[in-house]
Amino acid sequence: MSDFDAIDSLLAAVGPEAELPAPQKRRELREQARLSKAQVARALGVSPSTVAGWEGGRDPVGEIRTKYAYLLDGLAAKFAADTEPETAPTAEPAAPPADSFSPEPAEGDEVETLAVPEPCVLCGHPAGTQVAGFGQHLDLADCRTTTTVAAPPAEPAARPANAQAPRPSSRTARPSERPVGPARRAFQEPSGPGDLIGQAVKAVLAEHQGDVEAATAALLKRAIPDAMRLLDETRKGARYDVIAHPWIPDILKKQTSRGADQIWEARPKWTRHELPPGCHEVTALDVNGAYLSALKTHLPLGQLEHSTGFAHDRRRAGVHLITPPVWEHEAVLPNPIGNRDEPGPLWVTEPTLRLLLRVSGPKYGLCAPPEIHESYTSGATENLLEKFRIALKDARDTAIAAGDEVTLEYVKAMYSKFVSTMGESNYNRELYRPDWMHIIRSQAFANLWLKALKAHDEGLAVVRAMGTDELHVIGDWRRVFPEGRGVTEVKVKDTYTTEHTETEGED
Repeated sequence: MSDFDAIDSLLAAVGPEAELPAPQKRRELREQARLSKAQVARALGVSPSTVAGWEGGRDPVGEIRTKYAYLLDGLAAKFAADTEPETAPTAEPAAPPADSFSPEPAEGDEVETLAVPEPCVLCGHPAGTQVAGFGQHLDLADCRTTTTVAAPPAEPAARPANAQAPRPSSRTARPSERPVGPARRAFQEPSGPGDLIGQAVKAVLAEHQGDVEAATAALLKRAIPDAMRLLDETRKGARYDVIAHPWIPDILKKQTSRGADQIWEARPKWTRHELPPGCHEVTALDVNGAYLSALKTHLPLGQLEHSTGFAHDRRRAGVHLITPPVWEHEAVLPNPIGNRDEPGPLWVTEPTLRLLLRVSGPKYGLCAPPEIHESYTSGATENLLEKFRIALKDARDTAIAAGDEVTLEYVKAMYSKFVSTMGESNYNRELYRPDWMHIIRSQAFANLWLKALKAHDEGLAVVRAMGTDELHVIGDWRRVFPEGRGVTEVKVKDTYTTEHTETEGED
């Protein structure tokens, strides 16, 4: 049968191409069916950006074209049949497929009934329940019926065979628009990225009659959908589409429901074993906006593709299986891959690999180059989130200058939760990029490590490096790092005294 299948494929390839409606009609048919680009993409085995391209004027070819034409013809026939009875009753919303995302809380989440409804983190409309501290509808239908946009992009394209097609949405999508979910309604009447944050703060303060504590709490709970709305605004006219739900390799999936995936983020957790002789004052420095700075990192644009070999392509980014080099400077500097007890290969992210390649290069020569075994990468850019980062940074700087702690806490929550919920999270259905989450976190760790290296090169004794923002040093650190609350500055977290004699630590 395989020979005949091959012949059939050849015959299909040389036969007449399937007819397709105009790009505008393709989009209208999909929107009329309330199908997201991600749903169509999953059914056809392509990416959402590919579907966006078809709706923007590009045409598929070969077997994919035939499948796409079959889908569009089926939708057109469905709607033509449904519009024949003029007095047909309005259909109830179709039930979601069994394998679609559901807002039901995960096992172990705390569910609380609210006396006063709070905005749902998924759709922005009032919800009478709270899951793990966040307002949220427990029934998916409650989220859907309050919106006019497409369903969350993670849902498959299947619809019940007997479900009546809903009426067309009045909303017109941009050809380059990425898949979106109900949370896009969290902001009302936006007027650009620079105004979204300020408008939200003013509206919530007015809603709570100037109660700073209540307004801050409300803003923190809506930080996730608001961050996604801000991302959409900063992506308007962007050169690259954001593929929000690509295929993900198994190494980026959790091994158990409460476990972790196979990616090593290189989080530093290092304390110097032996201090210089004498009595010293140690300053614990706090690095400002660590995750905000880490948004500037090389992120893969599309679906990750597998490759093997030892070469690193700087035009691409992703995750890599490497054997890390031996680190011989543990006495004065932390290992760039963090604390790892087990030897052998491990999966690291782009920032960790680039850091190892940098410190092993001719400028530093601190170690041998890492050995790269295989990679999952895609074409990358360092500026994908740059406008988003700048909008948050500007709002943060303005809030600090004005002493506006409400906005400051809100902005912090936006970028920190944006990073933490883009993986397998119950609170962000619009973006599923665990590769981005690991890369951004690792970039924050790499940034801290580079600050430790700078301190060491400038003659300071590095005593401790922890997480993304904690660096302890001995010496005149103000000649090395600017002091302040800005993103490029550091502030004093603590000071303490240590004493060490030459005989301490000796055998």
